Amino acid sequence: MLDHCSISHKGGIVLWSRSFTPAAEQLAASSASPVNSLIRDVLIEGRTAESSYEKDGYAIRWSFVNDLELIFVVAYQRILQLTYPDELINAMKALFLKLFQPFLTSFVASIRITSASTVAVVNSTILDFRNAFEGWDKVFDKLLSGFEERAGKDRNSRLRGSQKLLAPSAQGAQASDSFETLPTKTQESSPNSGEEIARNVAALKSRMRGRPGSASGRGKSPRKVGRGGGVVPGSDTENNTAQKRKPEKVARKWDDSLITENDMAALDFSVDGPSSTDAPEVVLNALIDEDSLGTKKNGIYEVKDWSFSTKPKGGENEDDLISQALNSKLDVNGKSQLVDTPTSTLGNIFARLTGSKVLTEQDLKPVLSAMQDHLMKKNVAKDIAEQVCEGVGESLKGRKIGGFRGIKSEVQAALSTTLTRILTPKSSTDLLLSIRSKLSSATASTSSAGRPPYSITFVGVNGVGKSTNLSKVCFWLVQNGLRVLIAACDTFRSGAVEQLRVHVRNLSMLSEREGGTAMVELYERGYGKDAAGIARDAISYGKSKDIGFDVVLIDTAGRMQDNELVSTNNPDKVIFVGEALVGNEAVDQLSKFDRSLKDFSTVAGGPGKGRGIDGMLVTKWDTVDDKVGAALSMTYVTGQPILFVGCGQTYTDLRQLRVGNVVQALLSD
Repeated sequence: MLDHCSISHKGGIVLWSRSFTPAAEQLAASSASPVNSLIRDVLIEGRTAESSYEKDGYAIRWSFVNDLELIFVVAYQRILQLTYPDELINAMKALFLKLFQPFLTSFVASIRITSASTVAVVNSTILDFRNAFEGWDKVFDKLLSGFEERAGKDRNSRLRGSQKLLAPSAQGAQASDSFETLPTKTQESSPNSGEEIARNVAALKSRMRGRPGSASGRGKSPRKVGRGGGVVPGSDTENNTAQKRKPEKVARKWDDSLITENDMAALDFSVDGPSSTDAPEVVLNALIDEDSLGTKKNGIYEVKDWSFSTKPKGGENEDDLISQALNSKLDVNGKSQLVDTPTSTLGNIFARLTGSKVLTEQDLKPVLSAMQDHLMKKNVAKDIAEQVCEGVGESLKGRKIGGFRGIKSEVQAALSTTLTRILTPKSSTDLLLSIRSKLSSATASTSSAGRPPYSITFVGVNGVGKSTNLSKVCFWLVQNGLRVLIAACDTFRSGAVEQLRVHVRNLSMLSEREGGTAMVELYERGYGKDAAGIARDAISYGKSKDIGFDVVLIDTAGRMQDNELVSTNNPDKVIFVGEALVGNEAVDQLSKFDRSLKDFSTVAGGPGKGRGIDGMLVTKWDTVDDKVGAALSMTYVTGQPILFVGCGQTYTDLRQLRVGNVVQALLSD
């Protein structure tokens, strides 16, 4: 059953709408309606290549009529999994255009006029189409009832077909697993009694014990069995079985003596050394890179921006490039072969469109295909590249372009605009501003219980660098004068707590070297404990009035237990940590983490109900050069911004992304 259906113009005018329940009608009139969410999250951001969208439990399908700038939208509960919305939208488009084509053409032409006399024309047109579409309700009701009736018949036929196939398949499976000597049942016989079933099971076990190699495994000799199928007492088989039994595990002994407490203390390397401050200065210098340090203005430390470098690879200078050009290979006529310029690939793509004409789908198809291949070479996921190119094609279809220069500029502008819309954050990426805003508001209402800290949870699969980049973020926060508590909630991976302990020791040494006090502390409870409980206790510990931590960074194990941690503690920010190298795999990981968090928090309830990913941190960014497609793919999937990228092994190797730099890298050859 549908919840909402509407037909509107891209300019924002709703031509017709229908809500099928009172709740859907009330929701459609609010700013949180599924249609408004579709406009904000998909249409404005240029994701027009998609045909479905999910928001707050609703599945939304839509379609365009480009020449008339109409949008057909259908919304329904995602759990219903309806099969006919796409067919319904296509049928709606065909009937609506067939019935009201003249009126729609005049209406669209009137709202495109920009003269001063347009106001009266538009107002009169609005009053006219309210009456013109009066008969559309009956047409839509018949259309919808026909699709629902056909869907019901298809569902019933599938159920009947599955019931017919159930009995023969079960009978065939029983016959294939049985032996020839087992009792069988004909169609006329009555159902087996309990005693008969027990006899059949006993006979089956007896045959299995008696078959050569059935219990001893492939390639082994048959066991010696008795008349009843069991092992003959005193046989070689029984003796071999007794000999193959593993001895019980016993505690390991050192030097044939019991382990003492002193021995255990000597073997415990998890405790910090007695004098960690005695570490040599050269070790501290190796923890930071002076060239990677950010800038400090007005007391605020900002990390550097990642900039796309167009310098030649491999350290080649200008003289090397000139030498290569002079020594280029000659063809049979003695002429130098053409050398591809940095813009040759995109130039060849745009050169396929020549002449002054109105662009059609056939004209754009080869160009969009080449554009898709170009984005995939930049490590953009295949599905994302396809949808982006389809969106560019939708924006160019029907546009009149003349001359090669016009074609090239139009296509480049369309692609650049689409990429910029996708990568532009919908919310603020100033994490430091969010932290200080909460701390200032909490200080104004401070009670005896203490000020609540700003909590950030890092999630992601194992091995992507969550702990390492968490420490880089911690260094950035410490440089801004914030006290940080790191919660070791990865209670599964061996060595996870020790790794964070080393980072906390290094960061404390760095802060003390600059003349300050230790600004970082570790909160840990060992392994095998409840991660959600550790995070809750860490936040409470950081909230205590005597301690007064500003930020709590929560490290996780990259497992399903993270769902409960987020839902229970409702951190201020949930950051997904992913690799820049994995391409399509990053999209799969991110979408599954985001969906799992939202589904679990919605079912479990609590303060973090419906919570998903708030931002991303991409690691190993320094290994991809200009293949920065992971940034586009990850932003496209969630619509959330990339807060930082990790690009090295020191605490200063953290960068911020600028949309213009990423777009430049994606468009470069």
